[in-house]
Amino acid sequence: MSDNLVIAGRTFSSRLMVGTGKFSSAQVMKEAVEASGAEIVTVALRRVDLDAPSDNMLAALDMDKYLVLANTSGARDAKEAVRLAKIARDGGLPPWVKIEVTPDPRTLLPDPVETLKAAEELVKAGFTVLPYMPADPILAKHLEEVGCATVMPLGSMIGSGMGIRTRDAIEIIIDNARVPVVVDAGLGLPSHAAEAMEMGADAVLANTALAIARDPKQIAEGFKLATIAGRMGYLSGPGAASREARASSPLTGFIR
Repeated sequence: MSDNLVIAGRTFSSRLMVGTGKFSSAQVMKEAVEASGAEIVTVALRRVDLDAPSDNMLAALDMDKYLVLANTSGARDAKEAVRLAKIARDGGLPPWVKIEVTPDPRTLLPDPVETLKAAEELVKAGFTVLPYMPADPILAKHLEEVGCATVMPLGSMIGSGMGIRTRDAIEIIIDNARVPVVVDAGLGLPSHAAEAMEMGADAVLANTALAIARDPKQIAEGFKLATIAGRMGYLSGPGAASREARASSPLTGFIR
């Protein structure tokens, strides 16, 4: 059976999304993205010159192979996020946008109020909107209701590598969501991606963990395999955990 990810009617075979920031070079980034098997690649608009077709980052990506998902990294309010998204669309990128509204440069935590405002305006403007958000089940429902194509709750703070520190809230979001749930931010190891997928997340996004690794290409492949393994674990319907031992061999009928 096929088990594809569907976002806004578009089908993807990979459930791993990757970012393109912090890599030591465009070539290293290209190799890591290819090894990850990702089909959705996020690009921070502030790092791309849309007026230069030879921009090093965009030139390294096969635009026919990947969906380039512009993100509004650095936006401090809804107005700025909307402006960046429209610049990207006018510059020829697909009308898909990952909203990031992070007014505090120390924590880079998403502003829930401005995120919702930006999402509502961009949906009305015809964008497919994927919002980076706090792990807040109520906000997730509001974002879904205004027409967002996914919700993207953080696992922990951007770039922290701490893994999933918001597990309980994300589980509630997954249980209630009618759109795909993408765990975004804070995933530092392939095992973190597997954990998110085992919880029932529809996809994960990784960037810093790949970019700062000693071998970005190898860890990218690790994230790819972990995402697949975690999804398989979830779909297999694992048994419930137990505080008591459960014999895997019969305790009666021994050969004498």
